[in-house]
Amino acid sequence: MNFTLRRWQSGDEKSLAENANNYKIWKNLKDVFPHPYTITDAYEWVKIAADSAENFAIEVDAKAVGGIGIMLKDDIYQKNAEIGYWLGEAYWGNKIISTAITEVVQYTFAYYKIHRIYAGVFEYNLPSMKALEKAGFEKEAVLKKSLVKEGNLYDEHIYAKYREVV
Repeated sequence: MNFTLRRWQSGDEKSLAENANNYKIWKNLKDVFPHPYTITDAYEWVKIAADSAENFAIEVDAKAVGGIGIMLKDDIYQKNAEIGYWLGEAYWGNKIISTAITEVVQYTFAYYKIHRIYAGVFEYNLPSMKALEKAGFEKEAVLKKSLVKEGNLYDEHIYAKYREVV
């Protein structure tokens, strides 16, 4: 399935809200990602992300159906970036996320002085772990019972990819 990564833009709100308002997506993300995901949430996100060089819409058939981005770290973590992503359920299983991860990693290493990109994954999110591995990430650690979702404790699996030194 063909997709493109692009900046968020006005007009993405309806498709964003339709795809993001899904419990199966929310249960794999940080609680800052709203659930239910409303059209108001979509307008707020597009307004914030439209000018961002670190957040991208995943577009399929001229609709924003997911998102991917990096969060640059600071202080003693200044050579690190955290990657996060989600995709509308109708588009799962099409290698979109693993390919998008690869593209964002290449972009990050090309334009930022980052040495390490990492992702934290809930213990039950095996598809996300597989997508990261397909994109060249390796499991670094398992942080036991470090995440809380819906009042339950879960292990966090940490995956990372390092800038290749030439």
